[in-house]
Amino acid sequence: MEKQEWYLEYEIVINRPGLLGDISSLLGMLSINIVTINGVEDSRRGLLILSKENKQIERLESILNTIDNIKIRKLRKPHLRDRIAVKHGRYIHREKDDKKTFRFVRRELGILVDFMAELFKKNEHKLIGIRGMPRVGKTESIVAASVCANKRWLFVSSTLLKQTIRSQLIEEEYQNDHLYILDGIVSTKRASERHWELVREIMRLDAVKVVEHPDIFVQYSEYTLDDFDYIIELRNDQDEEISYDIVENRKFSSDSSFGFSDFDF
Repeated sequence: MEKQEWYLEYEIVINRPGLLGDISSLLGMLSINIVTINGVEDSRRGLLILSKENKQIERLESILNTIDNIKIRKLRKPHLRDRIAVKHGRYIHREKDDKKTFRFVRRELGILVDFMAELFKKNEHKLIGIRGMPRVGKTESIVAASVCANKRWLFVSSTLLKQTIRSQLIEEEYQNDHLYILDGIVSTKRASERHWELVREIMRLDAVKVVEHPDIFVQYSEYTLDDFDYIIELRNDQDEEISYDIVENRKFSSDSSFGFSDFDF
């Protein structure tokens, strides 16, 4: 029988020498292998473990519940957040009232790239929005995560190097294993109807789509935030407010001289 992966997280109630060694020995006696271990929060440790039988996990839980020095917080099949927490030693912040919104600050770009790379790996429909102020690292993080996920990325609309607004793709670019990147401001403020026909075609593909500035994107299109599977917020620091006042307070037309360079990255 193939071994199954589990995530164990416990809180240290009374820290004493040899506590981790005792838990490791217990896992060994139950024929449970440790894949990775790390501190994930203050006084908490997270472990990815392997076991052939569910009953061994049940026995482990029963025994750990009798140990006064620790308190089990989680024992389950690992979620994506669990894997990232063990790898980086901290949990990704998720909004309590909106479980699909995840918050990062610029110093956590490495964690963000790993998180998005895991989201990108499957060839399936997934719509991801990313919010953030100019030059905070949105586009560079998307591209880096694409590389980590071994995905080819395509800019459908962008201001990365120069303003890009595509109205058609060649046949080879319609692939489920491609990653499609859109800039919500460029698509809604400058694009033609032909561009929007292309956007709708891409949205129907069983592929991953990433939309920068999703709030502007949904405000001027038929899509809503409910259509998004994940919303990522990236800030320079925790207290930064993400605002689109510079966009909302301007009138745009196809020949507008307004530059989008302020919203690059």
